[in-house]
Amino acid sequence: MTEVDEALVVRIRPLMKRRKGYSEKQMFGGVAFMINGNMCVGPWKGSLIVRLEKEKHEETQSEPHTNPMDITGKVMKGWARVEPAGIESDQDLKAWVERAVKFARSLPEK
Repeated sequence: MTEVDEALVVRIRPLMKRRKGYSEKQMFGGVAFMINGNMCVGPWKGSLIVRLEKEKHEETQSEPHTNPMDITGKVMKGWARVEPAGIESDQDLKAWVERAVKFARSLPEK
């Protein structure tokens, strides 16, 4: 895990650790933050990966500092990669985490 990703983990962890159903799992060479066994958010190459509604994929992609998630070369609908500029402030990071947690809670527990 890069220093940039480690710094992001340090910022994400306090936003997640007191939530019901919270856990962490090693994934994508870093840490994935889970809710009820479903991936919610995580760092990836300095950006924030967020899991959101597939039905709102195009809408999410049109937001500032947001790009498609395509680790494998194929766009993963229902996921977004938020560039560092989009999570620079703690308030912006918290807003993305809140959205992803809300969606993860809507999924069946694993």
